[in-house]
Amino acid sequence: MDKKRQTGNDLLGQGPLLSTEARLVEVILFLENEPVSLEKLMKMTSFSEETAKAALAQIKEHYALFLHGLDLVESQGSYHFLPSSDLHDKLRSCYGKRVDRRLSRAALETLSIVAYSQPITRREIDNIRGVASDTIIRLLREREYIKVVGRKDVPGHPCLYGTSRKFLFEFNLSSISALPKLSDIDRLRFETETTQEIETE
Repeated sequence: MDKKRQTGNDLLGQGPLLSTEARLVEVILFLENEPVSLEKLMKMTSFSEETAKAALAQIKEHYALFLHGLDLVESQGSYHFLPSSDLHDKLRSCYGKRVDRRLSRAALETLSIVAYSQPITRREIDNIRGVASDTIIRLLREREYIKVVGRKDVPGHPCLYGTSRKFLFEFNLSSISALPKLSDIDRLRFETETTQEIETE
């Protein structure tokens, strides 16, 4: 018996070890390096929905119980790992400075539009801002705050943009649902501009 397996057996009396199903899901989430939907996990593992959910719950409990450096987070129906919230301050000195010192006001405005309206096309962003956003979108992609998450099913199939895990980390968010709520005025503005874009397609 190898040393690693012996150590694992020795821990059985101290707490639960991950099942084979949970370990497989853990590895997939690590290798994918981006949020993975429950449906994709089921397809990749051939697990039933019940088994996949049980594996995810087991991973989340295990990481919390043994104080891992990562937390399993669910966001918009997809799952991924993020640094534990208690480590954010220690990691920030190595992996990130204050975002508002590195991004212009226009870039922050564009980033907020993507965050609140994702998935969203460049043209929809332009409509909301009232100016062209090509350069800023390219900058945000280069700095890995946003990424292409798909293509819109309209003529030309323009790219759809969404925020990245780096965005969540540097803004200290556990998920997109943790964003501050929009005011009624801002929400109406976003909805109106997006509706206008759909009507002109």
